[in-house]
Amino acid sequence: MTALTKAATGLAAVAAAGFGAVAWAAAETRMFTLREVTVPVLPVGQPDLRVLHISDLHLTPSQHDKIAWVRSLADLAPDLVVDTGDNMAHVAALPPLLHALEPLMRIPGAFVMGSNDYFAPSFKNPARYLRADARLSGILKEPVRLPADELAAELSTAGWKDLTNRRDVVVADGRRIALVGVDDPHLDRDVFPAPETPRDDVDLRMGVTHAPYVRTLDQMHTDGSEIVLAGHTHGGQLCVPFYGALVTNCDIDRGRAKGLHGWPGPSPDQPGGESSTWLNVCAGLGTSPYAPLRFACRPEAVLVTLTSNR
Repeated sequence: MTALTKAATGLAAVAAAGFGAVAWAAAETRMFTLREVTVPVLPVGQPDLRVLHISDLHLTPSQHDKIAWVRSLADLAPDLVVDTGDNMAHVAALPPLLHALEPLMRIPGAFVMGSNDYFAPSFKNPARYLRADARLSGILKEPVRLPADELAAELSTAGWKDLTNRRDVVVADGRRIALVGVDDPHLDRDVFPAPETPRDDVDLRMGVTHAPYVRTLDQMHTDGSEIVLAGHTHGGQLCVPFYGALVTNCDIDRGRAKGLHGWPGPSPDQPGGESSTWLNVCAGLGTSPYAPLRFACRPEAVLVTLTSNR
């Protein structure tokens, strides 16, 4: 075999591997997965409380398989549903989104908004995600507005708590949960609610945010949240097997791009984490229509089972 032939064979092998990786990454966007975690945060002696955490659907009207899978999550019979934003990816996405969420909207719930509830996605330079702040470059045109107000009105009418820079209390399976949330920190819309007098009539304190920026997590930790739910990162979206996320699209570290962790230190069940808050970052169920790929990072919803501190 000549050197030229060897080089051509090598290039063909590289091209085939690259094509295979892209094909897999496209297929992985439809491999919807339920991740399950257990978090010991409830008062001693209380029965378990099941929280369904959904995020980053980035729904378009043609995604019928995603719509059906989200509807099927109601079969889990969670006690509470928390939606951490970025629901829509198309100007006509609201009706199919409400159809997808309809069975879940019969369950107590809470929500915050993400950037792709306010603005439709547009093509952006992918290299921008390698910058320290991906928001500073790569936007090629003014984004189209999405019906965020209509979405919020529909969810609120169903009884879900709107946590847009505000506090509320939700009752789930007889337990009172004090909630605090912010508007999307990725758009600098977050205004943390004023402190309130510590209350002893609740069973749990929970923080909810779309993007897990350090400032927001620090505020929720200081405020006394015992668990924080967030989305936005897509878990890195394109990950390296056995290494993990390359980027997070915010200032949280790559090690917390998805999964159950502690904040600001180790998780509370680990040495040194006694004063930490539990943090669950959902890798989400979608992608931008302009980057419909996931690699080593399957789309997910999370069933968080809250248990008592034994």
